[in-house]
Amino acid sequence: MNKVFPSASAALQDVLRDQQTLAVGGFGLCGIPEALILAVRDSGVKNLTCISNNAGVDGKGLGLLLESRQVKKMIASYVGENKEFERQFLSGELELEFTPQGTLAEKLRAGGAGIPAFYTRTGVGTVVAQGKEIREFHGKPYVMEESLFADIALVKAQKADRSGNLVYNLTARNFNPNVAMASRMTIVEVEEIVENGALSPDEIHTPGIFVKRIVLNKSPAKYIENRTTR
Repeated sequence: MNKVFPSASAALQDVLRDQQTLAVGGFGLCGIPEALILAVRDSGVKNLTCISNNAGVDGKGLGLLLESRQVKKMIASYVGENKEFERQFLSGELELEFTPQGTLAEKLRAGGAGIPAFYTRTGVGTVVAQGKEIREFHGKPYVMEESLFADIALVKAQKADRSGNLVYNLTARNFNPNVAMASRMTIVEVEEIVENGALSPDEIHTPGIFVKRIVLNKSPAKYIENRTTR
């Protein structure tokens, strides 16, 4: 089966809608599906809920969708480095479901594995646990976290074959494998597409069964975050 689409906009055209939930891979600006995010922005869809480790930075990554006011809610673990995010949140324009990083990764992995909820020690006794079920195991309290499953997952990989088997590059293998599992409509942006059989089974990180559509972006910008401390 050939899952390759001619462009990011073509891959999204008949599946992207207002008020959907999007799971987006990446950590900071590392391993983000740049072309797919741009295509979402250009589509004009609104009232999106975005699940991602963070919301990019001003003018880059998911920061583009915040600037265009297309996101109504973020489910994220880190929300720094983005002044527009801060402004919208503090003014009440943007909803935020703040989630510890490891818990967020497990919520996505569990969603992809068909596990509706799980218990974790992370967040017990903090605002993270407010309103959630607490149970005791082996004499210690655990908070119940529900898993996440999106309408569409946007993923960045280094390489794919035409069946959608994926290989990630170094630390771009951050949230991307979990995001790839957490939707029935997983769309992947890659820098190289090879023929079926060209990838060794041992080098495949995400099996093609999770992937519905592939988009080639040979030359992504690969932005780097620079922190100035003085």
